[in-house]
Amino acid sequence: MLWLRVASLFLLVVLNTLVHALPLLLVALFKALLPFARLRLAMNKVLTGLAERWIAVNSGMIDRFTRTRFQVELPSTLQADGHYLVLANHQSWVDIVVLQKIFNRRVPFMRFFLKRQLIWVPVLGLAWWALDFPFMGRYSRKEIAKNPELGRRDMEVTRRACEKFRSIPVSVMNFVEGTRFTPAKHAGQQSPYRHLLKPKSGGVAFVIDAMGDTLRAVLDVTIVYPGGRPTMVDLLGGRIPEVRMSVRERAIPEDLIGGNYQDDRAYRARFQQWMNGLWDEKDARIEQLQG
Repeated sequence: MLWLRVASLFLLVVLNTLVHALPLLLVALFKALLPFARLRLAMNKVLTGLAERWIAVNSGMIDRFTRTRFQVELPSTLQADGHYLVLANHQSWVDIVVLQKIFNRRVPFMRFFLKRQLIWVPVLGLAWWALDFPFMGRYSRKEIAKNPELGRRDMEVTRRACEKFRSIPVSVMNFVEGTRFTPAKHAGQQSPYRHLLKPKSGGVAFVIDAMGDTLRAVLDVTIVYPGGRPTMVDLLGGRIPEVRMSVRERAIPEDLIGGNYQDDRAYRARFQQWMNGLWDEKDARIEQLQG
């Protein structure tokens, strides 16, 4: 029965994806042919509307066909326009589904920085391209040390993406740990946090540098699965009893706007201290939510 349930819901998700992705790609191609920037900008509302409806249908299926309970704390001040920077802990691919379900139409449509290889994912890769999701190399420190040009490529991708994002309502999503939490990664890092990997501040700093004067706030998201870290099979099979999520709206400190993270050591130290403070609080919040 589990695999029948998983297969049935998976097929419904695939069908929903095809129903929304095909017109989305047609609109994206039409947008690319438009000669005027103002018209192309107006088409973003159509693209975003299709993506939000896709998420809404997926979320409705989760509510209808699973028993997962969602316990969510949200600020009352969220707005569906403007610009947010969303920072969250990362344990599972289920995190993305949870974030989309909870934030859909409550905040501007979320864009993720994706690994370049994901553009080859059937249908979804092209849909992400059509929605202006940035694709990055995500090179390791060793690779960048051997070839610094690789790091500059990712920085340029981030810069161009942020320039686009300034002209449209957007929530820029960043999993600050850079990868999903596992006990092995936690031990390998010798992380000072009980429930988190060390935060990576560089990408966050670059977004704040590029968009700081337009960002409404940081949305500090903490996601907890009391039944243990789930897989997508657990979600589709209805084996996630509960999801707990806490969202705190935080102002960006004024002294962190307009700094140079790469070249200014004092600024970099202040920025890392701020990020570490957020992570200290998040670690304690996870402890509370698990209780």
